[in-house]
Amino acid sequence: MRYIIFSAASLTLILILACTQKPQQFDIIIRNGTIYDGSGDIPYTADIAINSDTIAAIGKLDNATGKKEIDASGLAVAPGFINMLSWADQNLLKDGRSMSDIKQGVTLEVFGEGWSPGPMKRKSKVAVDSLWTTLGGYFNWITRKGISTNVASFVGQTSVRNYVMNQDNRKPTDAELQQMKQLVQQAMEEGAMGLGTSLIYAPATYADTEELIALAKVASQYGGMYTTHMRSEGDFILNGVNETLRIAREANIPVEIYHMKLNIARNWNKIDTLLTKIDSAQKAGIKITADMYPYTASATGLTSRLPTWVQEGGGKMMRQKLKTPAIRKKVLYEMEMGIPYKNSDPEYVVLMGFRLDSLNKLYKGKKLSEVARLHGKNADETVIDLIVRDRSRIEALYHQQSEENVRRIIQLPYVSFGSDGGSETIDEKNMEEGAHPRSYGTFARVLGKYVRDEKLLTLQEAVRKLTSLPATNLKVKKRGSLKIGYCADVVMFDPAKIQDHATFDKPRQYATGMIHVLVNGVQVLNNGEHTGAKPGRVVRGPGFKSKKKTS
Repeated sequence: MRYIIFSAASLTLILILACTQKPQQFDIIIRNGTIYDGSGDIPYTADIAINSDTIAAIGKLDNATGKKEIDASGLAVAPGFINMLSWADQNLLKDGRSMSDIKQGVTLEVFGEGWSPGPMKRKSKVAVDSLWTTLGGYFNWITRKGISTNVASFVGQTSVRNYVMNQDNRKPTDAELQQMKQLVQQAMEEGAMGLGTSLIYAPATYADTEELIALAKVASQYGGMYTTHMRSEGDFILNGVNETLRIAREANIPVEIYHMKLNIARNWNKIDTLLTKIDSAQKAGIKITADMYPYTASATGLTSRLPTWVQEGGGKMMRQKLKTPAIRKKVLYEMEMGIPYKNSDPEYVVLMGFRLDSLNKLYKGKKLSEVARLHGKNADETVIDLIVRDRSRIEALYHQQSEENVRRIIQLPYVSFGSDGGSETIDEKNMEEGAHPRSYGTFARVLGKYVRDEKLLTLQEAVRKLTSLPATNLKVKKRGSLKIGYCADVVMFDPAKIQDHATFDKPRQYATGMIHVLVNGVQVLNNGEHTGAKPGRVVRGPGFKSKKKTS
């Protein structure tokens, strides 16, 4: 038997070291969760340590302590989700908590489908939307107000064109095009993710492809991407994707298709051709991706049923034109003849609400076909009459997609998710207002209905499509994955209980099953309840140049 003999001095030193080596301490430790790191790889069980706003360690951290510790046993732990198409830019000014999205795990809201928070002209009368004039000014304002989520934005082509040309239906002059390019450049340097378009709506639709290429080239120079609501999602969807691919090639820019879908039953069988075009383009080296919301109904204004030429000049001028008998007759003729395309069956269009209470009492929640019968005219005449009388675009649900196509698109490896809605707070004032359930259920619906219940995707693949895929497409650094050194946007949810509750009949219902949410290392959701914390930041695009303060 061997004996090791220590001197008194050695024993003293060993005892001192044993007593002074304290466990490493972190600000937060998330323990015992099942880690879905965003890569799509098989999940694993581990602890995650956070210091300040950063992930500091991942692994077995038995010898470490946290000033705060969260037990994630039985929960999936994932990066915060990215909403690739959000309209929360105004909601967050009213209530920065981002309630409907935080309760689903969204930690980054991305704006800019055609309209963006800037550029805009300062109005003579002070209002919420006139306190800044640039995208950078909005970023400064929203962070001063305080927000619970992070935000990012594309610069909207509609905003840029409207700033320079108002609602004019014509080609820009050389000087006007140069001004638009300068506005895109400024927005890219302020942190825009790229150029966003919404080409089915006036005045965006007045721009030709060459104009779009010129603006997309500016975004490309700053490493941005081009994302688009194409000119058609129905009869001419293949023409729309051809234009998108042309812009990608000639501007040398990655592209994304907003809320990819095929509208109206006669177009549903075009999905094979659409996906073949995208697949061929990807193989040819074009970077093309898409996003979607997991519903068979879209939502937009009844004005989308009108020819875009009559919408030139904006809403007030449009309504004056529609009161003119000759113009009304021409509009009705074109609507009947399907110019520029045949509208969806009024049986599948549901009116969500009106500006006037009198119209709400009569028609809210009813199908357009039923409203037309009550109104005593055909659907096209009814649409014109209601738009003129209500002095609004009249929001409506369009039930015109197939569940089969939704299921196919969800499974595509290059498709991420966006709500195409605001992040809203339920209160007594809006409880009875119409809404699309996507504002309250998009992300929970993916994880509950399509992952857990229907098993269209594995949970790890769904998390990848909610996190690292959009982060990579946007070129966002240090977000979208659970890695050491990455920003601590972390969500914890129960895969067995995550559930959307919003329906078309009762849309204003929060999702459940999201337990904890951290944004930049600060807990925003605790046991399903909002903490009131507002640690959100601006996430800026690859062309950002820090310089003088913008307004």
